[in-house]
Amino acid sequence: MDLGLSEKCVLVTGSWRGTGAGIARAIAAEGATVLVHGMAEGQPDATVQQITDLGGRAHAIVGDIRSDAGAAALVSSVERLGVRVDVVVNNYGVADGTLWDTSTTATWHESYDTNVVSGIRVTQAFLPQMKERGWGRVVFIATVGATRPGDRLPEYYAAKGALPSVTVSLAKHLANTGITVNCVSPGLIATPEIVERFTERAKRNGLGADWPVVERMILDTAMANPSGRVVFPDEVGKFVAFVISEPAWHLNGAHLRFDGGASDAVT
Repeated sequence: MDLGLSEKCVLVTGSWRGTGAGIARAIAAEGATVLVHGMAEGQPDATVQQITDLGGRAHAIVGDIRSDAGAAALVSSVERLGVRVDVVVNNYGVADGTLWDTSTTATWHESYDTNVVSGIRVTQAFLPQMKERGWGRVVFIATVGATRPGDRLPEYYAAKGALPSVTVSLAKHLANTGITVNCVSPGLIATPEIVERFTERAKRNGLGADWPVVERMILDTAMANPSGRVVFPDEVGKFVAFVISEPAWHLNGAHLRFDGGASDAVT
């Protein structure tokens, strides 16, 4: 299937590592030009190199989107490249928080600003360009915890849980503009950090380091799902690539749980 992305420019926030890097690689593999975002100079370079080594098109952009000034720096970084942004994938977020008994007003505000407002800053910066062209895509990356929050890190889950509501509201606001807005909520993802953590645990338990063994441990001890597999960052990226594609033009205002059924929810 041709996803219609070969002439598009896609900005993926927080794409210098982890899930964001996987999303950037997958979208670049579909022919799009990808803007790989980092908070500081040098952070995006490794992911850009990975993409270009495979024949893809990618550029590094920098800006600490946790502040208005940092978001403005990101916009300036894009403008210096002389490219237009057709798609914004708001991947950046931090799974930080405390416990209910130790959380403070400051920790609640910090998590909301990091996981919600940062994405709003970037989105608002590039919506005017999309409106002018009559075509655009916005994706917010949430988490399985948006539907099935845990009792730890309540600030984080509350912030991520706001993104489906943001999605519907913005989709309504952008009615008849040619811009769609959707939210993707992955489950546990086999990022390098997760793989390393559970591999070391498997070794300590005398189970070995083969991925099938480690994957089974993750499913048994961390987050089970009916699909019986743990998704990798690039696989999340392939799903996001479809969400932003031309064939998915009628997908709008949706909360899409890409978690193998871990959220076990009807709606």
